[in-house]
Amino acid sequence: MTQLIDPRLGDVEDDASSTKQRSLLAIAGSLLAEISLPKLALAWLLLIVVPGLLLGLTPLIISGWLATLSRKIAAPLYEVWPLLLLLLVAALGWFGGRPLFRVAEQGFWSLNSLVVQPGYALCREGLLHLSDRLMREASAEWRARLRAATAAGAGLILCGVALWVVMLAWPASRWIGEVADLGSPHRLLGPALANTVVLLAAYLAATALVWGIADATMDQPRDLLAYDLPPQGSPTWRIAHLSDLHVVGERYGFRIESGRSGPCGNERLGRVFARLEAIDAERSVDLLLITGDLTDSGRSAEWAEFLATLASYPQLAARVLVLPGNHDVNVVDRTNPARLDLPTSPGKRLRQMRALSAIAAVQGDRVRVVDPVTGQLGHTLSSALAPYRHAISAFADAGSLRLSAGLAQVWANVFPMVLPPQTEDGLGVVLLNSSAETHFSFTNALGLVPVGQARGIAAAARQFPRAHWIVALHHHLVEYPKAAKALSERIGTALINGSWFVRQLQPLGGRIVAMHGHRHIDWLGECAGIRIISAPSPVMEATNDKPTYFQLHTLAASPDGRLCLLAPERIEIPGNEVRE
Repeated sequence: MTQLIDPRLGDVEDDASSTKQRSLLAIAGSLLAEISLPKLALAWLLLIVVPGLLLGLTPLIISGWLATLSRKIAAPLYEVWPLLLLLLVAALGWFGGRPLFRVAEQGFWSLNSLVVQPGYALCREGLLHLSDRLMREASAEWRARLRAATAAGAGLILCGVALWVVMLAWPASRWIGEVADLGSPHRLLGPALANTVVLLAAYLAATALVWGIADATMDQPRDLLAYDLPPQGSPTWRIAHLSDLHVVGERYGFRIESGRSGPCGNERLGRVFARLEAIDAERSVDLLLITGDLTDSGRSAEWAEFLATLASYPQLAARVLVLPGNHDVNVVDRTNPARLDLPTSPGKRLRQMRALSAIAAVQGDRVRVVDPVTGQLGHTLSSALAPYRHAISAFADAGSLRLSAGLAQVWANVFPMVLPPQTEDGLGVVLLNSSAETHFSFTNALGLVPVGQARGIAAAARQFPRAHWIVALHHHLVEYPKAAKALSERIGTALINGSWFVRQLQPLGGRIVAMHGHRHIDWLGECAGIRIISAPSPVMEATNDKPTYFQLHTLAASPDGRLCLLAPERIEIPGNEVRE
């Protein structure tokens, strides 16, 4: 019987959130039409209004409180209360310093991603896009100089705009509170809001300037022009680098970003692993590294499909290493980008625990976590999670807020995960979680490497000073120096703190290579002496009948201790029509 519509090929509904089939402007329009206004209002209240008011009220309340205190405290206690306050701060630092630091760090970078990064990236890439159009035939050296100049220019422009906002809001601000204000706090709302605008704009001015200077003064990213030759007699490692598999939970399901522009179901993934098995039979692959976005939206059915695929290839599964991507932990709803997670929602924690459970199943007995006390590699991931097994299971079953709060540090403490080198001068792997926490599907792609994870890399390098390392993460460290046809192609989602992170890796430059996914494109380059490898997606960028590919990389240890990068092998995966 002839079908009027073949359901295996999908229809327009499968393209609802696809950036390949619809423009960002069209998706944003749908978002505005579908968003839950009560939930949006509550999210703004909890995430922006309340913290903003507290920020603006702080100088008024503290100054008013100190004025009252100075009048009422008896003389004998006058010298005691500062000491008591100091002891209280010390106690907070002793008992809650590490969690408090993580909260403060996350809040700091969230503020950057909300206030600084969008405006700075838009301004910088806009200037660079204009420069490229004016200088189409510019050399790579000139392009690097242009990128540095546009970074500095973007910082200066954003700084100037922010200072103008400070000047506008300053007359309405007030910084000294009075005793009467404490009895009528509603009188402080107007000045508090003005204070908040002044503080955030001043912060934006300073940060944009520092950010622009930091980007302008660092070595700019460049295409890798030449590969290393294999050193004689040195060990080599063959690494199959996959990323952005976007496994779906339905046999004919389509992916969020690609819609009908990509293959349906997971048949393409099966062909990838079958090809890898054949390659491994001819010549052994030492490691299969998958740098995030293993699933399309972190749902249980998607993780089940991924683990089932691995179970079909046990010889390969024993050498697989994975890390989470933004689609694994940050997508609130795969069918509705307007969906919000409130800060009190257990949804985010549930996605993290699903990912952690799957990661432990894949590599729990092979990778180790960094002991926060000793700074050395400690227990295996499975051993580190053993005390929390019951709590994680109970949370997955009930999803309560109380259990969710207790598991926040479990997720934070297991990264970075480290596969130690087998010999002193062997190859180790550091696996990072580079997904910044967000509550909104439309902003799920932001990237961040926390200070604690950067310290974990340094700790592993100190413990194995002669070893070579793959630093694996999902997000790209910096935006690539590629010409673009449209400005929208330039506004990527590199690490919010990419310049800082590159500087943290520089001391290890010759002994490491950074491998990531996220962009779905093949790029090999370097930045500040750090060689960077981006993996194409072997499933996302072509329909069922079109071929895709991935890269097989060979790394080698040179006699002088450097990690050599040899020319990669391109492994093509043929397409296959859905129709029978």
